[in-house]
Amino acid sequence: MIDYKEYWEKGMDYSNYRELVDTLIEEGKSTDPEQSETLFNYSKLNQQRMRRLEKTVKPERFTKLEGRNARINRVIAITEGWCGDASQIIPVIEKFADHAGLDTKYFLRDSNLELIDAHLINGGRSIPVILFLDDEFKVMTQWGPRPKFLQKMVMDYKHQPEPKPPYSEFSKDVQLWYAKDKQQNMLQEWMDILEA
Repeated sequence: MIDYKEYWEKGMDYSNYRELVDTLIEEGKSTDPEQSETLFNYSKLNQQRMRRLEKTVKPERFTKLEGRNARINRVIAITEGWCGDASQIIPVIEKFADHAGLDTKYFLRDSNLELIDAHLINGGRSIPVILFLDDEFKVMTQWGPRPKFLQKMVMDYKHQPEPKPPYSEFSKDVQLWYAKDKQQNMLQEWMDILEA
């Protein structure tokens, strides 16, 4: 059984998470314990995505949370700097949480296996995983690893018979979906959680 209060104390705030990712990139590394050129290149690309979202996502875009669930007041995000979905989601959850008055902590998946293994998605360590906690550090609900519409796209791709397009081509479609959606689906899903 996970002690989320204990985990909370070990978590990084957003600025520490971003500083860690940026420092590792300067050193030619990724957040993954097993370094590779591929993950490093993903990390550099994701760094650019996160910087863009940090500048372009404005809190005034969020609907006012009239009926916010007062019990939810913390967010834990399980992520990695090389994850393309995380690069589209983590900067947005930080701004959303700040606007909604929620505290946040960030954890690297591969350094916190006990945490991610308690929140598997379809039996896998998919990230990011966003945990919404109450004031007693109880997980009220989890979200992830991507908006529902996009998750269906990914699952449909995975279940396509062979031959199917290479994942590198499909991942471009995923990133285009994020660009066209402009965070609307994930924001609505988070607002639904907080207003439930």
